[in-house]
Order: sequence, then C-alpha cells, then structure tokens
Amino acid sequence: MCIYPSRTHRVCLHCRVSCKGSIGVGAGWCVRCAGELIDAGPHLEVPRRADTAGWRALTAVLDSGLTFYGGCCGTGPGYRPRTPREVRERLRLAERRGIPVADALATADPADSRTLAAMRR
Repeated sequence: MCIYPSRTHRVCLHCRVSCKGSIGVGAGWCVRCAGELIDAGPHLEVPRRADTAGWRALTAVLDSGLTFYGGCCGTGPGYRPRTPREVRERLRLAERRGIPVADALATADPADSRTLAAMRR
C-alpha cells in the first residue's frame, strides 16, 4: 500500500511563512504580504524563521524549479541542499559542467563522476 501525504507545504519566501494545504488546490496567497505562495511539496522540512541560511538555500532550490514531492510508497524527493555553501558548490558545478541548475542542485555528491555522467544523458 502506498503511503503519500495528503497535505503539501506552501511557502512565502519573502515573509518566511509556511502553511499546509490539500494537494491539488491552488497555491493561495500569503496572509502577511498578499504575495502568491509557492507549492513546495509535502516532504519539505521548513526552516525556522530565524534560520536565514536555511531560507536562502530553500529559495535557491524553489527558484530553480525543484520541489519536495516524492515518489510512490513514501519515498522522499531525493537530495536537496540545506545550506548556502551546498548551493554555491552545486551552482559552480552547473557552470563548469554546463548542466542545468536544477540537476546540479539535486546532486548529493558533486564529486561523484557517475552521477554527473547520468545527468548528461
């Protein structure tokens, strides 16, 4: 039996606000700034509001088009960077290797040549 969350996180990156809502319903609007909320996915671990580094990393991930939706049977979304340092390393990797930013950000180990070869295919 597949276990998949029925609620998803919606975040406002400007206000650092997160709320949960039903999957499949529109993104909605932020109650603080009236900006549109981003549907980040049910597997997101929302950083604390005071964690500026965590929110910067989350902003980079969501701006690249990655979300925190997983596969079937409760599997998570895969690797996502949690610190600005990890984001910078993967952005440099994308620039050097000429791969899409979203693929580089989803790479757990940028030094692993097998992962890079799979991304080129």
